[in-house]
Amino acid sequence: MTAIFVWVFPILLLLAVPVAFAMIGASGIVLLLDGKSLAVIAQRLYTPTQSFPMLAIPFFILAGSLMMSGRFGEHLVNFAKLLVGRFKGGMCHVSVVGSVVFGGVSGSAVADASALGNALIPVQKQNGYPAGFAAAVNAASSTISVLIPPSIPLILYGLVSSTSIIDLFVAGIIPGILLGGGMLALTWFAALRRGFPAAGVEGGWKKWKTEIKHALPALLMPIFVIGTLRFGIATPTEVSVMAVAYGLLIGTLVYRDLNWAAIRAALLETGVMTGAVMAIIMASSIIQWVLTMEQVPQQLTLWVTGTLSEPWMVILAMNIIMLIVGTFLDLPAAMLLLGPLFTSIAISIGLDPVQLGLMMVVNLAIGLYTPPVGTTLYISSGIAKTSVGSVVKELMPFYLLALGVLALISYVPAMTIY
Repeated sequence: MTAIFVWVFPILLLLAVPVAFAMIGASGIVLLLDGKSLAVIAQRLYTPTQSFPMLAIPFFILAGSLMMSGRFGEHLVNFAKLLVGRFKGGMCHVSVVGSVVFGGVSGSAVADASALGNALIPVQKQNGYPAGFAAAVNAASSTISVLIPPSIPLILYGLVSSTSIIDLFVAGIIPGILLGGGMLALTWFAALRRGFPAAGVEGGWKKWKTEIKHALPALLMPIFVIGTLRFGIATPTEVSVMAVAYGLLIGTLVYRDLNWAAIRAALLETGVMTGAVMAIIMASSIIQWVLTMEQVPQQLTLWVTGTLSEPWMVILAMNIIMLIVGTFLDLPAAMLLLGPLFTSIAISIGLDPVQLGLMMVVNLAIGLYTPPVGTTLYISSGIAKTSVGSVVKELMPFYLLALGVLALISYVPAMTIY
């Protein structure tokens, strides 16, 4: 029966059926052919919605939407410009640093690609940067946010694999910084070789003081999340609610530009994003039930460990599978589909579930800027008004960097200390 799902699910995707409905449809066909009642679908769709930790997802999304309302994004860009704008290729450095800071607010690569891309790519083009290069930097750097707390993909992995979310958050810091530092180095070398200009900002210490004060609330967000969780002050769900209160206070009392219209827009955006994520979570619950009934995780674990004699070979095989799947499925769907399968394999070879989580997130993040599905790739090329092919050409060094960081995460456990 599993083989039927493996064939039906890709066919539905090729027919442009949305991922969640393709999951439900393929699972329904398997259940019908196996003689089981379709009432199981309704039951399994309902079950994952009763998870209390799942509430952290909409609240973290709402906190990010509230904090990105008004002039908050403008202050972040100005701070990043002060920090790295004076170097060669300054505006592209701003994209990378901005993604690190935005990641500590939104936790979503797609939100970062859209917000930063609209703010920076037109300015970069005006300053002489090739459209393809500007889009490539935005598409790749926006995925740093999936490693910086509060990361929505890490929350999803924690829920589906029963892994500590706080451990995942802490473990994602070093890889996130390494990926960001590597991208800064790539853009600097490209700027030297191709003569991209700096983007220094005048104003001296007074300007620095003003922009640091405005950007400080965003810089404190990941510290607040990690600190509160690490010291056991609150659970991830409780911290997400506190983050919403934090965003409301910052917007109304500090910046004073958060009005009812902005709050309404943030609520609507949160509802849409949460609906898309929850639809995939609910649909994946059916697949996980079918796979468990067929004992697929156990059979797959036995086959992999019996066929591949060394743990490093198993890790390599998992990475290759995740890279391939990530280019065809959006990150949440791929995470929920592969998470339960690979967790059992990781346990059998002694691989830390936290390390596996970081491997999965980096792998699937690469898929966000890789054709044919690449969400941040298409967003960035659309904003830059250039062809996807020209952006992919400029992305080659970024692919190599991401694969290098992935190799370190996979084979150097110290990279994911928590």
